[in-house]
Amino acid sequence: MLISFDILQTVGIAVIVFLIGRYIKNRIKFFQKYFIPASVIGGLLFSLLVFLGVKTNIFTIELTNTLQDFFMNIFFTCTGFTCSIKILKKSGKLGFILAIVAVAFLFVQNIVGVLLAGLFGINKLLGIAMGSISMSGGVGSGAAFGPMLEKFGAEGGTTVGVAAATFGLLLGSIVGGPVARKLIIKYKLKSNSDQIEENKEEKIYLNSKSIFNSVLIVIVAALLGTYISKLLNLTKITFPYYVGCLFGGAIIRNIADLKYLKISMVEIDIIGEIALNLFLSMALMTLNISKLMSLAVPMLVILIMQALVMIVWAYYITFVAMGKNYDAAVMAAGHCGVGLGQTPNAMANMSAIIEENGPAPTAWFVLPVITVIFINICNPLVITFFINLFK
Repeated sequence: MLISFDILQTVGIAVIVFLIGRYIKNRIKFFQKYFIPASVIGGLLFSLLVFLGVKTNIFTIELTNTLQDFFMNIFFTCTGFTCSIKILKKSGKLGFILAIVAVAFLFVQNIVGVLLAGLFGINKLLGIAMGSISMSGGVGSGAAFGPMLEKFGAEGGTTVGVAAATFGLLLGSIVGGPVARKLIIKYKLKSNSDQIEENKEEKIYLNSKSIFNSVLIVIVAALLGTYISKLLNLTKITFPYYVGCLFGGAIIRNIADLKYLKISMVEIDIIGEIALNLFLSMALMTLNISKLMSLAVPMLVILIMQALVMIVWAYYITFVAMGKNYDAAVMAAGHCGVGLGQTPNAMANMSAIIEENGPAPTAWFVLPVITVIFINICNPLVITFFINLFK
C-alpha cells in the first residue's frame, strides 16, 4: 500500500515527528546529557517505521520534500550571521592559532575517513561522510552534504553522514573530560583566575515587527547567497548551494557590525533554530536504514578511529598550541566536543572541568567564538575540496 503526502502534509508530519522527539528527549536523561537533537530522535523513529513498512511489504510512504532544501538554506544563512570579524578580532593571537589548529584538523578527519574507507573497500566519499562532514560538521552538515555525495555515487551518503554525526555527539561528550583531566594531573595545572564572570542577561523583548524585520533580513541575505553560489560555481568546482547562503549571512552580519544596518542576533538565532529543526526532521524521515545496516562494521571502526585521532590531536596539538596551561587543557576538552559533536558538547565539556578545577575565562571565550566561526565557514570549503578530489 502506497501512502503519499503532499508538501503541506509532509511539513506537518515533520512537525509531529519533532514534537515526538522532543517528548522523548524530555523524559530520557541520556538524550539530554549527550545533546541528541529532538529532530534526530523523532526522525530516526519515523525512518525506522518506514523501513519496517517496506521490509514487511505492508506499506510504503512517499513524502514531498520540496521545502527541505528551503529550510536547509535558511538555516545556513542564519549560521553565516555568526561570522563577525569584529568579535573575531577580540580573540587576538590565541584565537588565530586556534583557528589554524581547528581548520587543520578538518583535513585530518577527512584523510582518516578516506584512507579507512579505501581499506574497507567502500566508496571514499562515504569516508568523507564519516570525516569532517559529520564529525566537525554535525547532523545538519551530514544531512546537507548527503544528497551531493549520493549524486556522485556514494549510495547512502545522507544516512551514513547523519548516523555518524549522531554517534559523534556521544563520543564528543565522552572523551573531552578524560583528556583535560589527564593533562591537568600530568602537568599539575591550576586555574589562574578566582574571578567568575557574572552573566548579566540582557532582557530582550520580541515583537511581531522586529521578528518580521529579522525574517526579511535573513531572506535578503539568502538572496545574496544565491548569487554568491553562482559565482562560486564559475570556478568549475562543485559547491553545495548552501555555501553561498552561508557567505550571504556573513556579509550582512559584518555590514551590521559597521552600523549600516540593525540586526537582532537573538531573533536570527531563533529563525535558524526553527529552520534547522524542520530541515533535520524532514531529512531524517527518509533515511535509508537498510544501507546503514550493511555498513555497520566499517562505520564503527572508522568512527572509533576518528575519536582516537581527536584525542591525540587535542592532547598533543591543541593543548601545546594553546600554551600548555590550565586554559589550554580546558580548550583541549572543548575541542574534543566540537571536533566530534557540536558547540553544546564543547561547552558542556569545558563546564565540567571548570566546575571541578576553577574558572578558565580565556578558554570559555576563545574556543566557542573561534570554532563556531571557522568551522562553520571553512568546513564546507574543506569538504567541497575533498568531494571534488574523490568524486
